[in-house]
Amino acid sequence: MRRILLVTALTPIVWGTTYAVTTEFLPAHRPLLAATLRALPAGLLLLAMTRRLPRGDWWWRSAVLGALNIGVFFALLFASAYRLPGGMAAVLGAAQPLVVAGLSALLLSERVALRTVLAGFAGVVGVAMAVLTASARLDPVGILAGLGGAASMGLGLVLTKRWGRPNASLLTVTGWQLAAGGLMLVPVTLAVEGLPGSLTGGNIAGYAYLSLVGTALAYTMWFRGLERLPAAQVSLLALLSPVVATAVGWAVLGQGLTTAQLVGMVVAFAAVLAGSRSPRRPRSEPVAETPATVESVVPRAYSAACAR
Repeated sequence: MRRILLVTALTPIVWGTTYAVTTEFLPAHRPLLAATLRALPAGLLLLAMTRRLPRGDWWWRSAVLGALNIGVFFALLFASAYRLPGGMAAVLGAAQPLVVAGLSALLLSERVALRTVLAGFAGVVGVAMAVLTASARLDPVGILAGLGGAASMGLGLVLTKRWGRPNASLLTVTGWQLAAGGLMLVPVTLAVEGLPGSLTGGNIAGYAYLSLVGTALAYTMWFRGLERLPAAQVSLLALLSPVVATAVGWAVLGQGLTTAQLVGMVVAFAAVLAGSRSPRRPRSEPVAETPATVESVVPRAYSAACAR
């Protein structure tokens, strides 16, 4: 279980690097194009690899999950990132674990430990300290987009857990969601932003990284972890994304790092560790009788996160 947790944690770490990729390699003021090119190529690639389409109820379920985890989430995520300082957008995204904790109790009947809830609040405080500055400006539309993105992804994660996975590989169902979300974004992108006149080599490299590494690979690892771990526990790992983004900004982009930011990073990281700990079984509980296949019964599949 610890190995699964560590592999799942790689996803928000990868997502944290996409902040720098977005600011340094992508064309400015095109959030919908960024969302579309991040989702659709990855989805089509996975569909080409697996060569299987949804059947029965999974047509509409894939569309709903693709909208919540990918289409709506990506669009609101990039809209928030373009209208707000990266720190403010990250703080709004850090509210996602609290959304998931509440929805897990309502829709999954999962008992969310008080420790997990407190870790979620501590994580929001830590992320705020790590990424916010005194000069952060408040844009109402950006704030609503950030909160809406966190709510969309949170609901998508919980529904993914509730509906489970059909008799198909993880790459297959991940491709369904990415393709559905990307196709949903195409007409909106064309109507609102249109296509750019040209793209540089750096732009293409940035989009390729976001699509292949930050989306196709990262979401496969994320959904795999969600199959085997409680939804609230997985969502807490998303707090690593803004912390990694802050560290990358300092190490690679030469951005300053204050004492308060260092303290915030430590608090956020401690919140992830505290919230990710599995509850201990009472010694009297007959562990040997627990079916080894219980993890396979717990279903799968957003993100994100927060990632950009």
